[in-house]
Amino acid sequence: MTTLMWEAKAAPDRQDDLVAHVRHHAAEAAEIFRSHDGRVVVIDPTGRGITEVPGELVARPPHVWSFEPVPR
Repeated sequence: MTTLMWEAKAAPDRQDDLVAHVRHHAAEAAEIFRSHDGRVVVIDPTGRGITEVPGELVARPPHVWSFEPVPR
């Protein structure tokens, strides 16, 4: 099972719009976080991720990492 972490920095004054886009496109099981500096992070246990984000919503292309659980 792979968990996906997706992170993007919102364009100036566009964080609310980026969050709305992410909410609309994220899997139901995904957790969405925002920071005070305009970043939006998605932790998606389905591994699906977020569809293409309109360029005007982000200050730079999103970063994506895949993680797998570590057995105890």
